[in-house]
Amino acid sequence: MSLTVRPITEADYDDVARITSAAYLGAGYFESAEYPYMQQIMRVGERAAVAPIIVAERDGVVIGSATLAVQGDEWADIALDHEMEFRLLVVDPAVQRSGAGQAMVAWILEHARATPGIEAVSLTTGDDWHTARALYQKLGFTRVPERDWPTTKNGKMLRVYRIEL
Repeated sequence: MSLTVRPITEADYDDVARITSAAYLGAGYFESAEYPYMQQIMRVGERAAVAPIIVAERDGVVIGSATLAVQGDEWADIALDHEMEFRLLVVDPAVQRSGAGQAMVAWILEHARATPGIEAVSLTTGDDWHTARALYQKLGFTRVPERDWPTTKNGKMLRVYRIEL
C-alpha cells in the first residue's frame, strides 16, 4: 500500500470534512456534528482558503488531514513567533494506527524545517486523546504545560506539545 502526504485539493474537501467529523465524534470530543465548532471545522473549503491543509492518501483514498498555521494566522491558536503550529490532525477512524498520523507529522516537520524563520513546531491536543499524545511523545514532542488552555468550545482542557527543530 502506498501512503502519500500532499497539499489538499478542492476534490478532497468532502473527504476531509467526513473524516474530521468521524474522528471528532468517534473520539467523543463532541456529541453532534451540529455543534457550532464542528460546523466550522467541517467547512473545509473556507479553511483551505486561508490556511495550508495537507492530506494523507493511501492508494488514492484520502484517509487523514491536518491544518498548518503560524503566529497571526486566522487558524493559529497557540503558535508563537518562529513557531509553526498544526491543528485538526485527523485520521479516518477505520484506519487509525496505520501510520497515516505519523506520516503527516513527519511531513509537517520537514516542511517546518524548510520554512525560513521556523525554529519549532507546536500543537494542541485534547486532555483525553491518549493515542494522539503517545504518538507526539514518540516523535519527540514534549509537553509545555504552562501553555495548556481550556477551550471555550466545549470546556475541555487542551494540552500543548512542542518540538525544537
